[in-house]
Amino acid sequence: MSKKTPEIMHKQNTSARSKNFKEVALGYTEEQAINEANRCLKCKKPLCVEGCPVRVQIPEFIKLIEDRKYVEAAYKIKETNSLPAVCGRVCPQEDQCEKTCILSKKGDPIRIGYLERFAADELEKSGEKTEEIVPSKQGKVAVIGSGPAGLTCAVDLAKLGYPVKILEAFHDTGGVLRYGIPEFRLPKHIVKNEVEYIKKLGIEIELNCVVGATVSIEDLRNEGYRAFFIGVGAGTPRFMNIPGENLNGVYSANEFLTRVNLMKAYDFPNSATPIKRGNHVAVVGGGNVAMDSARSALRLGAEKVDIIYRRSRVEMPARIEEIENAEEEGIEFHLLTNPKRIIGNKDNWVTGIECYRMELGEPDDSGRRRPVVVHGSEFIIDLDTVIIAIGNDANPLLTNRIEGLELNKWGNIVADENGKTSVPGMYAGGDIVTGAATVIEAMGAGRNSANTIAKYLDGLSE
Repeated sequence: MSKKTPEIMHKQNTSARSKNFKEVALGYTEEQAINEANRCLKCKKPLCVEGCPVRVQIPEFIKLIEDRKYVEAAYKIKETNSLPAVCGRVCPQEDQCEKTCILSKKGDPIRIGYLERFAADELEKSGEKTEEIVPSKQGKVAVIGSGPAGLTCAVDLAKLGYPVKILEAFHDTGGVLRYGIPEFRLPKHIVKNEVEYIKKLGIEIELNCVVGATVSIEDLRNEGYRAFFIGVGAGTPRFMNIPGENLNGVYSANEFLTRVNLMKAYDFPNSATPIKRGNHVAVVGGGNVAMDSARSALRLGAEKVDIIYRRSRVEMPARIEEIENAEEEGIEFHLLTNPKRIIGNKDNWVTGIECYRMELGEPDDSGRRRPVVVHGSEFIIDLDTVIIAIGNDANPLLTNRIEGLELNKWGNIVADENGKTSVPGMYAGGDIVTGAATVIEAMGAGRNSANTIAKYLDGLSE
């Protein structure tokens, strides 16, 4: 009989991990993975698959782990998910596949994400070689952006037989996987390995290519590209528009995390990118990006790190696991609190932040209770660094330069459920369409678009 309680994934010691950028979660042992796989009920109608945006055949890969066929399990996942080592680490399975697991009705669901990570890591250890796919169909496709949506779309198109090229503005691949998610949550060698697998399939990747600036859509059309997928994410940081946001020592989370992750500022001066290492840091926001920023600041040497969030803990959009990790590491939460202004000295350096106490009123459009200012409740926190982590908006660099491309009021691309935009032959998916969402949701959009692009190209060749 299988055990009722899930296997616990071990983590780095709290005091040690808050001082390094090594991965916090240590992964399952082989014994743990088999024990957890044995908990699966092998449902005839697996609801977990319906909860997965890319429809991974979950019971099938779990059965392969149970049978100790770990490499086969990884390839089963890769049939629909080209980034299993990534998704096993950062996807919110608790709100997706694990949420719909039948075991969650009366207890703890199967730890699907942990098992996905185990299988992917076993594949890496095996040294299994990837065979290149030789394009068999006409119709070159340009994929703009190498984040999860773009990578997924490119892989699916390559598997369908189309020649694909990924164009990436940065000097390295992965998009938000590379610049947004810290090393201690997603080691960059994992991203590199996943991208190497994609390159071995025969997909070409061009870096330092800013479509809309260094090359235009028309240039690409003239080079023979017949379809396009835009997966550039949402890279423009959002600010609060309060006094003091222009002071020295104020970062957007986007800049802060890009410096730390993509440009390895934590390893300065071995890395060429510096960053201010604050003694007392406040991060404004309650999502995963806020947790990543706060935990990164702590590892950079901050003596104290605070999270300032205008609602209660219940409404925090961050994963529970990440909130708990931050709490364990000693990060202090100022809940029902919102900044009024950032305070600076005569040299324009941050010295503090003035905040309001908040209370929850009636629900807003999101269904969460709206935070309301408690007048006369102002108080000041003395600090030297502030990181604003309240979300991102679409970057207009490319989208405003494509004639006929319909955008919504937030500047996101308007696309249907299959990624089709207002421009013939042009498709889009991920955060540039939906706004901030999860890695796996972006991948699902990439998959849908790949299938639609294939139909479009087949139609052109008839």
